[in-house]
Amino acid sequence: MKKYISVLVSAALAVTLCACGSSAQTPSTTAAQASSEKAAEAPKDSAEEAAGNGEEKELKIVTTIFPEYDWIREVLGEEISHAELTMLLDSGVDLHSYQPTAQDIMKISTCDMFVYVGGESDGWVDDALKEAVNPDMKVINLLETLGDKAKEEEVVEGMEADHDHEHEEGEEHEGEEDEHEHEAEYDEHIWLSLRNAEELVNVIAENLGEIDSANADTYMANAEAYNEKLAALDKEYQDAADKAQVKTLLFGDRFPFRYLTDDYGLDYYAAFVGCSAETEASFETITFLSQKTDELALPCVMTIEGTDHRIAETVVGNTAAKDQKILVMDSMQSVTAKDVEAGTTYLGIMEKNLEVLREALGAK
Repeated sequence: MKKYISVLVSAALAVTLCACGSSAQTPSTTAAQASSEKAAEAPKDSAEEAAGNGEEKELKIVTTIFPEYDWIREVLGEEISHAELTMLLDSGVDLHSYQPTAQDIMKISTCDMFVYVGGESDGWVDDALKEAVNPDMKVINLLETLGDKAKEEEVVEGMEADHDHEHEEGEEHEGEEDEHEHEAEYDEHIWLSLRNAEELVNVIAENLGEIDSANADTYMANAEAYNEKLAALDKEYQDAADKAQVKTLLFGDRFPFRYLTDDYGLDYYAAFVGCSAETEASFETITFLSQKTDELALPCVMTIEGTDHRIAETVVGNTAAKDQKILVMDSMQSVTAKDVEAGTTYLGIMEKNLEVLREALGAK
C-alpha cells in the first residue's frame, strides 16, 4: 500500500508542477464549495502570505465521510468562510470500497486537520499520513478517540459468516495469518450513535481551537449549541424505545446500526455484519430471518439506503403473512456532494431515521 500511495503522490506532484507552468487556473472543488454559496471563495495564498498581508488564515480541513464533514461545518459556523473543508467520499462511494486518488493524498498531506473513522476500511491512511508535509497537522482517528466505547463487530444468530475479511492473498506466512485472525475488527459505524456524535463534536471543537486559537471560544460555543440539538434528539430516540411495542429490528441487509440499537436497548437480527461486502444471502439465512419475523410477529423488515432491497423482499416473501412493510433506514454511507448542496444534514437524516424507527417499533 505504501508504494501505491507514494506513486499517487508522485503523480499528483507532477500534475501540480505542470499546472504551475500554465497560465490557466484550475480551481479545486471541495464539498464545502459545492454546498455553501454564501461562503466566499477560498483564498489561494499560502498561510504565510495571508498572515503577511494581515488576512485571516485559511484552515484546510479534510474529512473522509459525510458525518465528520457535517459536524465540522456545524462547529465552524460562520468561520467556514475562511476554511477549505473537503469531504473525500463525496460521490456516493461506500467507505468500505473507497481508494484515495492522487489529489486526495495531496489534500491530506498539506491540510491543517484530517478526520477519519480509523477502522479496517481506512487501512490506507497510515501510508498517506507518511507523505504529510505539514508537521503541525491535527489528526483525529474517531475509533481511537472513542476508546473503550468502540465495539467489536459481532455475528449474531442467523447472520451470514463474514467472508469479506478472509485473506485474498495466499502468500502470508502461517504466523502472520494466526496473528491476523485474532486481531479485533471494530464496527466502524460509530456516527450512528448520537451519544458518540456529542463526544466527537467536542473533540473536533477542541482541535480546531488549538489550530485557530483566535476563534477557539466560538468553536466551543458552536459545539455546545449543536450538542444540545443532538442531546434533544437522543431523548426522542430513547422515548421511542421506551414506548416500543416491539423491541427487535430485523434487517434483510447489512447491519450498520449496532451503536444505535445498543444505545437504546434494542435487539436485532440481520443478514450480514455492517462492514460486509456480501450481497447474496444463503437459503439458510433467508429461512432464519423469515421464521424469526413470524415468530416475533414483526410488522416490518428493515433495509438500508440504496435501490437493491431484494433480500428484504425475499424475507417477506417467505413469511407466513407475506405482508410485512419494508422500511429503509439511512446509514449515511452514500451521501454525495449534491446531497449536501441540496441541504442534507446529519441531524436531518437522524430525524428521518427516528420516524422510521418509531414505525418499526410500533412507538407512534
